[in-house]
Amino acid sequence: MGIEEARAHLGRFGKAGEVIEFEVSSATVELAAQALGVEAGRIAKSLAFGRNGSFHVILFAGDARVDNAKYKARFGMKATMLSPDETFELTGHRIGGVCPFGLKTPIEIWLDESLRRFDHVYPACGSANSAIKASLPELELWSGAAGWVDVAKLPEATVVE
Repeated sequence: MGIEEARAHLGRFGKAGEVIEFEVSSATVELAAQALGVEAGRIAKSLAFGRNGSFHVILFAGDARVDNAKYKARFGMKATMLSPDETFELTGHRIGGVCPFGLKTPIEIWLDESLRRFDHVYPACGSANSAIKASLPELELWSGAAGWVDVAKLPEATVVE
C-alpha cells in the first residue's frame, strides 16, 4: 500500500500523472511546505481518528489544530487519534504519507473548514515524499468526502505594533 495505490486511485480521475514525488521528505507539514515552496496552511494534512469501531480521516489545513470541544460536539466523542500502526492498518498509508486516496479500508473522509481559506491545497499521496495540487472541488471529488466539518482552530494572528 502507499503511493502506487494513491496514484491508481487518482488515475480514475485522470490525475495519476500529476502526483509530485520529491527527492526530500515531505513527511511533516513543515517539510512538505518547504519542498513545495508554499505556506504551511496549504498542506492538507490527513489525520485518522477512531474509537469503539468508528473511524474517519479528516483533512485539515497544515497550520490548523484539532479543537477538542468542536470535535466532541460534532462527532459525539473525544478526539482520539489512531496510533501509527492503527493508521497504517486502516488506511494502508504510513504516517507522513496518509491521504484519502487509495485506502486499504473504506473509511469516512471529512474536510475541515480550515482548508476553505485557500483556492488549492496539497495533500500527500501515500508516501512521505509525495503530494498533489488540488482545488477544493477536486479534493472533495477525489477523496469522496462525506462533507465539510468545523473541528479545527487556527493559529492566533500575530499582532505587530
